[in-house]
This record gives sequence, C-alpha cells and structure tokens, in this order.
Amino acid sequence: MGIVEEAHNVKVLGSGEKTIVLGHGFGTDQSVWKHLVPYLVDEYRVVLYDNMGAGPTNPDYFDFNRYASLEGYAYDLLAILEELQINCCMYLGHSLSAMTGVVASIFRPDLFSKLILVSASPRFINTDDYYGGFELEDIEQLCRAMESNYKAWVSGFAPLVVGGDMDSVAVQEFSRTLFNMRPDIALSVFRTVFTFDLRHFLSRVTVPCHIIQSSMDMAMSVTVSEYLHRNLGGKSIVEIISTEGHLPHLSAPEATNPVLLRHISHDITDDVA
Repeated sequence: MGIVEEAHNVKVLGSGEKTIVLGHGFGTDQSVWKHLVPYLVDEYRVVLYDNMGAGPTNPDYFDFNRYASLEGYAYDLLAILEELQINCCMYLGHSLSAMTGVVASIFRPDLFSKLILVSASPRFINTDDYYGGFELEDIEQLCRAMESNYKAWVSGFAPLVVGGDMDSVAVQEFSRTLFNMRPDIALSVFRTVFTFDLRHFLSRVTVPCHIIQSSMDMAMSVTVSEYLHRNLGGKSIVEIISTEGHLPHLSAPEATNPVLLRHISHDITDDVA
C-alpha cells in the first residue's frame, strides 16, 4: 500500500471493469457508504477512502492550512487516483466531498466520466441574490457552541442534520463518527465547509453531474440543487428524493440506494441535459 492510500485508509473492493470512487462528507467516514457498497461490488471496482481529519485518520496528518479550502481535499483525491493508477472513474461524493469532486474535476476532467453529487452546495451562507440556507451569524453561533462544549453540540447537531431524534440508528451513527473526530479538527473542517464559496468555479465544470438531494434538508433548500444545475458548465440533471435530512444514504438507504444505482448505471442523455 502506498503512502497516500495508507494515510486515507483506502479500500478497494470488487473487480468490475468500471471504477467508482466514494467520498464522504463532514462528520462521517467511509463507513457511511455501508448500505450502498454491497450493491456495487459485483459490478464495479469500488474505492473507499477517509478524508483527512475523519476519525479513522491520523490527526497528526491534518494540516489546518491545507484543509482551510477545498483545494486541499481535491489534491488528496487526485493523489489517491494517481497512486491507484486510475485513469478514469465515476465519482460519488456527499456534501463536502461532492464539492471536492467538482473542484478535482476542474483540475483533471480526464479522470472523471461523471460526478454524482449528493447534498452538494457551492455555498451555505445567504447573500442578497443567493439563498444558501444560513446567515453568517448562524455559522458563528454553531462554531462557538462547538468550542464551548463539543459533546453537547454533537447531541444537538446530529439529529438536526440527519432528521430524527437521538434514538434513531442513523443519528447515533452520525454522532459516533462526529465524536471520533478531534474537536479542534472538527471545528476547522466545519468552518471550511460552511464558509466556502465555490459558485465562481461552477461554469468551469465540464464533467456530467448528477445532482441528488433530499426534499427536506435543514442544511440546504432544493433551490441550491437548482442553482447548481443552472450554473454548471457541462451537462447536469437534478433528482429530488422524498427523504428527510442531509445524509439520505445513511438515514434512508432503502429510498436512496435505488436512485444512486440508477444514476451510476445511466448517463445523462441529451434530451435532459
């Protein structure tokens, strides 16, 4: 195993001709894809990895400057593809990693046949002409809460983002992976995710994008997916699924998996581009 693979706990499953790479969002790790992977391994070569800063990674490797922007995560993704000698893949990313895939595809469009973007947002903070879902003060308040009592913050944040109460299996699972992060790293990643603005990148994306989002997501409204669709430089398609929460692949896999599998196996046709 190479240095990059080891650092990101890369796992390669299945032996299909086509490769699909799965990237997880903030607060989770590669285990978040456990409901989907069994449906992929018979047909695809599946690559799983942990973002630097996720619980299973070595916190000493987390560079606060490098990961203050999504370019750091995008370069990590490209390094993984290079080390595994992957010349072309489908990339399925959630939230933070969805936008990581967007940035990586601008740097190296030849490496991606398509991007499948789950709960993707180019900006979470509202402006005069854009509705991201949060005011800057909302984010600052959440950051202060993280700093003062991380455990209490997780207990409030997890059910809000996933949808449901603390007794739900999905909320407990998201809480577990949040608790696995070192609190100062979690705060840094949270701040990066909720304050970036990638809207200016979108027109440079030429890789086909499949945009998938819950109909009820407290972290972002469906207008964000429509904004992506309008502003991406290449072909794109939007599908809003009747699920609740920002992590539908974790909280409602029975509804989400068929949608993901359909977008993985079918390309965007000219009539819906």
